[in-house]
Amino acid sequence: MVQCKNLTKKYGSKVALRDATLHIYPGNIYALLGPNGSGKTTFMKILGDLTKQSSGEVLFEGKPLSIQSRKDIAYLPTESQAYPFMTVGDYGKYHKSFFPEFQEEEYKRMLEEMDISLKLPFKALSTGMDKKARIAATLARNAKLVLLDEPFNGVDLLAREEIEKMILEVMAEDKIILLSSHLVEEVESYVNIALFFSEGKLIATEDVEGLRSDRGMALSDRYRELFGKGGE
Repeated sequence: MVQCKNLTKKYGSKVALRDATLHIYPGNIYALLGPNGSGKTTFMKILGDLTKQSSGEVLFEGKPLSIQSRKDIAYLPTESQAYPFMTVGDYGKYHKSFFPEFQEEEYKRMLEEMDISLKLPFKALSTGMDKKARIAATLARNAKLVLLDEPFNGVDLLAREEIEKMILEVMAEDKIILLSSHLVEEVESYVNIALFFSEGKLIATEDVEGLRSDRGMALSDRYRELFGKGGE
């Protein structure tokens, strides 16, 4: 479980995240939703221990984030960090050298299912292939907390379906997956909980199934209610 209490992040006078308080439970896929600049990436980077909060507290499995906890946390940034000359196979070996728990055979299996050759250099990959290879590597970490920042950004429908398949295949009762996306209608079918951010604030938390059964609302309807004209 991840416990966040009054998480705040400031960059000079700008407040990127303001007083976020919530519990995040294993066995769930969370969608972080909201306009650009609403605090989603900042929130993910704090959970990934890639940036420190200005104030507040975050606990992972009851303990503050540390070097030891990083082995159980996998983070996919929006932009590719693979070297252009590196092959897809080398990228797996690179991960293995940094993360002993990295499942290289699982990485290769996912790539094979998507027809991505281990011999291809990243400079020869399309945007979609690059994203699929990097997501496969992130998921092959077998981490308890997986953070995917805009995993569907810049990829076509078929690539999105392959990415969704990978995510659902690795999901387990002891795992938490957080993903940010602007494709609200497409993630609705498989995310459990939606976290809505606006101007650095967590403004709503919704159980997706409960939203449908109790209020008769689709996730996209709730998004429009919060961010459309007259919303937050």
